[in-house]
Amino acid sequence: MFMSRLRVKAGKKAYGIIKDGGFSFDLVSAYFGAAVGPRWLVASGFDQTLLSEKLLGSKKPVQLTGSSAGAWRFAAWLQPQALESYRNFLDAYVTVDFTRNDTPATILKKFSHIINAYIEDDALSFALANKRYRLSVITARAKGPVASENGFLQKTGLAAGYIMNLFSRSNLYRFAERVVFFSGSKPPPFCFRPQFRGRYVRLSEANFKFAVMASGAIPLVVAGVKNIFGAPRGVYRDGGLIDYHLSHQFAENENDLVLFFHHEERIIPGWLDKKLKKRRPADETLENTVMIFPSQKFIDKLPDGKVPDRDDFMRYVDRGPQRIANWKKAVDLCAGLGEDFCALVQGGRIKDIVEKM
Repeated sequence: MFMSRLRVKAGKKAYGIIKDGGFSFDLVSAYFGAAVGPRWLVASGFDQTLLSEKLLGSKKPVQLTGSSAGAWRFAAWLQPQALESYRNFLDAYVTVDFTRNDTPATILKKFSHIINAYIEDDALSFALANKRYRLSVITARAKGPVASENGFLQKTGLAAGYIMNLFSRSNLYRFAERVVFFSGSKPPPFCFRPQFRGRYVRLSEANFKFAVMASGAIPLVVAGVKNIFGAPRGVYRDGGLIDYHLSHQFAENENDLVLFFHHEERIIPGWLDKKLKKRRPADETLENTVMIFPSQKFIDKLPDGKVPDRDDFMRYVDRGPQRIANWKKAVDLCAGLGEDFCALVQGGRIKDIVEKM
């Protein structure tokens, strides 16, 4: 059954490692979570299996890196009762109630309630000292009109960014600056690679929640988070604006693996690249990546025949209980995907089904 529920694709180096000796969780130096909104719910079962079985970080600390929903997921991993924290997050996220009267400011307040539902202030010192996991939260510090909370000005800035991005992703830095908030004694390795552009700021008890919340502050939908402690002054928005899916080489060493549970086969570098079908990360970026995602056959069995997404908020804006029921059912159906992957690894069958990226 697992073969019809999951697909596994790997970059050049990762594919060779799997074909030669199989997959080992001890080879994973980074686990990446993309900025995918409610689509992350299909990863909830996979995450909980990794957490409950303590499959990552047994040999060396694993870098948990994400923007938006990815950062929100991984913030739970650092907590003293990680599995309980993750489940509290899952419940708070699924049951949050949005209405037609919500504004970017009120949605930011609701986001704050979600963050407080699973991250306790008195547990932050433990989270920052976690020996098994290191957290990297990717945010975008907005520039010019993109930093404005005036809807017209922000739309104008994003429209200009979209046009400039058609020519080159490097033009994005005219409109937003990448700022990575990190835990641990030093920034994550990808911040020191030649292709990296941006800044990095150490996470602290004073800025932890604000950095995580800012990473999910979707442009036009959610108000930005202003002047985060210890970071350059400004308005911080969703990290997916620059780093939507996977857009960096996250492996620490040449033969390390980067784990990535995704909701679809396509990998989109930035938020403004969604309609650019030919834009994808460079092959070198994906070389060490092992990407797991649900098969179309599995997705067809989810409520509405699709992965939960942000459009559901408007689709069910007057039927909140129905959306919540659909999302809970999707979570229940995805609960066994982590066990499916472990069965592939333990049985050695991952070598037979892995595909090249």
